[in-house]
Amino acid sequence: MIKEKMEKISPVKWRIPKSFRKEMRADAIVYGNKYVMEQAEPDALMQLTNVACLPGIVEPVIGAPDIHFGYGLPMGAVGAFDKEEGVISAGCTGFDINCGIRMIKTNLERKDVEGRIRILIDVLFRNVPCGVGAKGKLRLNYGQLDEVLTTGANWALENGYAVKEDLEHMEENGCMEGADPSKVSDSAKKRGLPQLGTLGAGNHFLEVQAVDEIFDEKTAKAFGLTKKNQVVVMLHCGSRGFGHQVASDYLKIHEQAAKKYNIWLPDRQLVCAPTTSKEGQDYYDAMKCAVNYAFTNRTVMTSWVRESFEEVFDQSWEDLDMRTIYDVCHNICKLEEHKINGETRELYVHRKGATRALPPGHPLLPKTYSSVGHPVLIAGSMGTASYILVGSEKSAESFYSTCHGAGRVMSRHQALRTFRGEKVKQELMDKQKIYAKATHGKVLSEEAPGVYKNIDEVIESVHQAGISLKVARMVPLGVAKG
Repeated sequence: MIKEKMEKISPVKWRIPKSFRKEMRADAIVYGNKYVMEQAEPDALMQLTNVACLPGIVEPVIGAPDIHFGYGLPMGAVGAFDKEEGVISAGCTGFDINCGIRMIKTNLERKDVEGRIRILIDVLFRNVPCGVGAKGKLRLNYGQLDEVLTTGANWALENGYAVKEDLEHMEENGCMEGADPSKVSDSAKKRGLPQLGTLGAGNHFLEVQAVDEIFDEKTAKAFGLTKKNQVVVMLHCGSRGFGHQVASDYLKIHEQAAKKYNIWLPDRQLVCAPTTSKEGQDYYDAMKCAVNYAFTNRTVMTSWVRESFEEVFDQSWEDLDMRTIYDVCHNICKLEEHKINGETRELYVHRKGATRALPPGHPLLPKTYSSVGHPVLIAGSMGTASYILVGSEKSAESFYSTCHGAGRVMSRHQALRTFRGEKVKQELMDKQKIYAKATHGKVLSEEAPGVYKNIDEVIESVHQAGISLKVARMVPLGVAKG
């Protein structure tokens, strides 16, 4: 029914009008071509309309082409709320706070790596701890953990796991200011102590890729991608058990807050608190801690990725030119300035499975990318392409946001019933010469390429809509998964 009520604005842009249901305070906009819209779950689209019912929502609620059913807000969605009249929602941010992607360039070519890909992935798998409940090589005390939570990737820089350029090429420069560890539970800290520098499981991965096609040579060069077959590394992970616990704790607090402030919820998973309330601001300060933990987590792992390449190729990481292209967040809430009907307003923007995409000249861009725009890193699946895109002026209409990946079309339970891990691994090697390694065959089943939408169709949708533009396409050579 909901698809029948959607209004087609363009071949890749659709509106769910607020007239669809009387409680909606804002329209929802969904980006997607014919293929994407055929794949879109009606339940996920309905979740967009639920968010559009919340107090202080600013039009429009955004659905990206990787949209799929999630907790409260679907994955691949953006909800922005007025600074004074809106809400902050733990459910709208997600459990894996600051799940994100980092891309690292190298000066290696595909021919340099293909013959050593098994060795390289095995070394990466050994040096970067991964898997459910994996514990890292670091042993932090509570004081050190609080430093990580408040200073983010600066902690990694001060402790020899990063260089200054790494932080310059990270969203928020690797640290959200104002994080307050006193707003974080002891149970969250206990979970965070042993897991810094770990990949985790599920859809988290470490992938060695080769540039397959360059669409925009000027922007690609600015990002450090200079030729076809250049090897890059993509790292996808988040705040591990720490962020999950922060989310779980505040979902309970926001459940009580919604009752306390008499907020009507179209879905109980959209528990929230007024932006100006103690419950809202406490969550925001605790969420920043998880954001900073994730930034530090990816930064520490980058150090071990560099060490692994040094071991396999017998060169320093500097000689291999292993520089951070960028590090982007997926699940996050930020207080940002946006122009709404010609007026600059401060909004709490919740991006859940969505990537920031700033245009050229935006003040939040690193100086090195000011003339071209914000690098947008989009992961495919372990058997399909990934992309790097760039933000554009048109992305203002989506709160400077775009997709974050391909988007699932199959649940994990369904994937386990459909695919066998060992067969997935064998087919990747036999048909595509991709070497995949995981802690358990179950992980390969859950993350099989057939579980996801066609990444090329997803990317074409955002490119045609203009909210982010294609720069380069990468294909996997080898992947390590938890």
